[in-house]
Amino acid sequence: MIHGQDVRDIIFAGIRDKKSIARISAQGEGILSGVPWMKMACEKLELNLKECRRSRAKLRPGEVVAVVEGTAKQMALGEEELIGWVSKASGIATAARKAKEAAGRNLKVVCGAWKKMPLPIKDLVRQAVADGGIPYRIADIPFLYLDKNYVRILGGVGKTLQTVKGLKGYTLVIQLKDEGRDLIREAVLAAARGADIVMIDTGTKEDVVDIDSALRAKGLRDRVKIAFAGNIGISDLRDLKKLPVEIIDIGQAVVDAPLLDMRMDITGESGEKVGTRTF
Repeated sequence: MIHGQDVRDIIFAGIRDKKSIARISAQGEGILSGVPWMKMACEKLELNLKECRRSRAKLRPGEVVAVVEGTAKQMALGEEELIGWVSKASGIATAARKAKEAAGRNLKVVCGAWKKMPLPIKDLVRQAVADGGIPYRIADIPFLYLDKNYVRILGGVGKTLQTVKGLKGYTLVIQLKDEGRDLIREAVLAAARGADIVMIDTGTKEDVVDIDSALRAKGLRDRVKIAFAGNIGISDLRDLKKLPVEIIDIGQAVVDAPLLDMRMDITGESGEKVGTRTF
């Protein structure tokens, strides 16, 4: 700002009404996400979105994501905003797709870490996870996720499950974070008291094996699923497939994935023959 005036109004004063065409293109390979947010940004800036790829499209380096038309100032503002929505979301979607492929067909991989994101981008991150092809919930709704703090507040695993016993029709998921024999004891108790999914949130693979053995010894393994979480990377999934576990919750490796680099380039003046379409 110069004396309260946007410096761009000064720079572009001589071509204020002249319109140009710009293309947003991917600089890497990945899965496109964030398209609805980019469209809303175009509407806010009054940019004409002439072409746009669909969410979940596979992108290759150099491929065009969108074509926009606008004035010089609109283009300058658009470069600051449009790329950010699709670049970060597409990085998350790409990581989610890699996680899905690494897990294979028989291991369910989910990502619930979107809940830890700042409120303004929570929905964006959640949709990016879905665009990458993995669920952002550990179970189909309706379900109750009884996390470690619920368990502590209510006085332990047994009392927690007793408290929700009257809530019919919900899949019950309980998070366990204790160590050693207490963890095994709580997992067995959770299965016996009606938990449908026991979330072992320790990041220690041996805990899964020990709990699986304990549940089998008590005849409880067939009625409960084991989920596992805790600092899991995408490369870990190939080994985790060998464990007696049904669900892996992968968090930071997906939501903190590097952005899929994109660029916005002015390619000509308005009037080019570019039809409005989504492809």
